[in-house]
Amino acid sequence: MPDKKYACMLAKEKKAKIIKKFQTHEGDTGSSEVQIAILTAEIDELVEHLKAHHKDHSSRRGLLRKVGERRRLLRYLKKENNKSYEELVKKLKLKQAKQLAKAEATEEVVDELNEEEDVKEE
Repeated sequence: MPDKKYACMLAKEKKAKIIKKFQTHEGDTGSSEVQIAILTAEIDELVEHLKAHHKDHSSRRGLLRKVGERRRLLRYLKKENNKSYEELVKKLKLKQAKQLAKAEATEEVVDELNEEEDVKEE
């Protein structure tokens, strides 16, 4: 168990593991994908901390700051590289992954309906 002082920080080993998993190339530590993955892990740890210490308002403020930063990075990644954004959201199991799944399911249904209409017209 880490010192109480560092309860809400990622351990070096955990951070290195996340970087290795999400890096886009060798030596990549600062790409949007890596930053988002690290922020997600930090957010998860802060949420667990706040469940136990619900009156810790300074940590709550830090959590909101991290969530805002992750949101901005996700918006940037979606704009710059949509495919990478979709893969990352699915890997991290964020709420946006559910929205993407719904959108894909809707597109499939529309495609099937279009195919049925094409068959009827022939």
